[in-house]
Amino acid sequence: MDFDMSPELKMLLSTIREFVEEEIIPLERPFLDHDYETLMPQLEAARQKAKSLGLWLPQIPREYGGMGLSLVEHGHVSEVLGRSLLGHYVFNCQAPDAGNMEILIEHGTPEQKERYLMPLLRGEIRSCFSMTEPENPGSNPTWMSTVARKDGDDYVITGHKWFSTAGDGATFAIVMAITDPKAERYRRASQIIVPADTPGFRLVRNTSVMGERGFGWASHAEIMYDDCRVPQSNRLGGEGDGFTIAQERLGPGRIHHCMRWIGICERAFDLMCSYATLREIAPGRPLAGQQTIQNWVAESRAEINAARLSVLHAAQKIDRHGQYHARDEISLIKFYVAGVLQRVLDRAIQVHGAMGMTDELPLAYWYRHERAARIYDGADEVHKRSVARRVLRGYGANV
Repeated sequence: MDFDMSPELKMLLSTIREFVEEEIIPLERPFLDHDYETLMPQLEAARQKAKSLGLWLPQIPREYGGMGLSLVEHGHVSEVLGRSLLGHYVFNCQAPDAGNMEILIEHGTPEQKERYLMPLLRGEIRSCFSMTEPENPGSNPTWMSTVARKDGDDYVITGHKWFSTAGDGATFAIVMAITDPKAERYRRASQIIVPADTPGFRLVRNTSVMGERGFGWASHAEIMYDDCRVPQSNRLGGEGDGFTIAQERLGPGRIHHCMRWIGICERAFDLMCSYATLREIAPGRPLAGQQTIQNWVAESRAEINAARLSVLHAAQKIDRHGQYHARDEISLIKFYVAGVLQRVLDRAIQVHGAMGMTDELPLAYWYRHERAARIYDGADEVHKRSVARRVLRGYGANV
């Protein structure tokens, strides 16, 4: 594996790191205090500054106004942005907009790109991705109850979705719905654009996650689709392509997420080590002198380093050979890095004692919201089973 960075990438990462430390991390206080009235104008100013510095849309090709980074390069950027609660949003590469941009670039018609993609790229609107349903297991994405019935030139969509991330304030949703229930299971669903002002589109609430409902892009919406009528021209790709398009989105998306998690780990690690050095448990006896703390520091450093190399290896393989050939590596990083993230955050909170449980630091926020890392985009157990079966088949097992 060759991950030597070019001088240009090193300079870019240095610039982004400085921007994150000086312009974005100071905005976390109003975010953690839920003071959105103060936060939003400052956040918009930071977004405009990032855009003016050419740091906008790192994951998007240059012909669409992005930085045109490879998956490996964007992985490095995502790690730096992950150090802040707000980093990805400021650079307009936050989920689910980043994935929706990629879908629209690859599968959108010229009309869809003009109406939905271009303002999304400019940061003028936001979107959501509506796939998960409370009535059906997210671990089986081919099983869903939302249907899109043809009526003339339209689809009439009926269904119940939740964990539609960033639905609060989104201009449109990309909805996974069954368009042909008689097709084989991977061809039943399509992806359809539904504007949020469509009659029958109803945002029920932001689902509370460990006591927090969130706000705007940092929330998970429950949405009802009550006979939403949209033209069939709002479909993305061919009828029945929904599952295939979703899979295309997931590979690169997991790289983005995993490198963001590593950025979170690095910030948590810095906070943990700094606090352990300064906090005294008795006069002249810093917390860092305790062997348990030293073990946690060593274990965290080793796990973060291993996680980073694993993710960059997967990203490199996707860049060179496509995500089908990297499917094992993608599954491996999904559950491994999620586990590292949880362990590092837990150690950092424990080192900080009672303060670790408060919102004086970002640790508790991450602990609440990133616990889902082991669930979304396929539960850990699903990925482990998938990898293990392919490995065992190589040894002749019939599993």
